[in-house]
Amino acid sequence: MVDVTTTPCWYILHTYAGYESMVKDNLERLIENNNLQDMIFEVKIPMEQTIEEKNGKRKIVERKLLPCYVFIKMIYSNQLWYWITNTRGVTGFVGPQGRPIPLKEAEIRKMRLEEVVVDADFAVGDLVSVDAGPLEGFQGTITELNDAAQKAKINIEMFGRVTDVEVEYIQIRKLSE
Repeated sequence: MVDVTTTPCWYILHTYAGYESMVKDNLERLIENNNLQDMIFEVKIPMEQTIEEKNGKRKIVERKLLPCYVFIKMIYSNQLWYWITNTRGVTGFVGPQGRPIPLKEAEIRKMRLEEVVVDADFAVGDLVSVDAGPLEGFQGTITELNDAAQKAKINIEMFGRVTDVEVEYIQIRKLSE
């Protein structure tokens, strides 16, 4: 179990609809004004890029992955809880009776709150299994590696056809031969 009073953990804040950016700005101002950089490390609003078509034109738009939620990495204390829950736009922490529960490592990876750099020992031709994402459960052979982007192209058999797909290193594991 992680000691939340000494180790920074990710927590989820619930906000009023449409107030996410304002809450993030207010929290950053709170951190700056009270010199809390050693207690609150990061405030994030998870975003995703989607393609929207309007009047026959396509454009890439940034959208909130989880509207009404802001993620905060901090070392928990009752004083910080008080300051954060009294920030304009915040309705409270996600957890029982408004007391925060730290996110688990798997949840942090899934939400992509932190960039995980995988030191992979993959090579072209290796047999791998996809353990996460939409292709979970598939097996394939690596055809191309991109260490800078932490991605691999693999051949998988889907619907009776061999298909090239691109997956992230954290989504695959090498199968022992």
